[in-house]
Amino acid sequence: MPKGAKGTGTKASAEDIGQRALLFLVEDQMRLHRFMRDTGLEPDELRARAGECDLLAAVLDHLSSDESLLLVFAAEAGLDPASIMQARYALSGADAGGGA
Repeated sequence: MPKGAKGTGTKASAEDIGQRALLFLVEDQMRLHRFMRDTGLEPDELRARAGECDLLAAVLDHLSSDESLLLVFAAEAGLDPASIMQARYALSGADAGGGA
């Protein structure tokens, strides 16, 4: 079973997937630039908010808006794309519930 495929509905698992997705974007300058352009984030703000559920949800939302990017991340991370989408919803729900 791929890493992260089990229990992806939990907040902790969703945060792990979100952090891995953020690292995936940061590792490639073009991917990072596109994400920052699309979200309007500045580098300092991205660093300061890197662990926040709403930012991680935005990262997963960004990946889900581009199927090829989503599939590349899923393959590199050893995740089922459906588990990434579950994590996106879990993070969005955690944020909407007044978590942080």
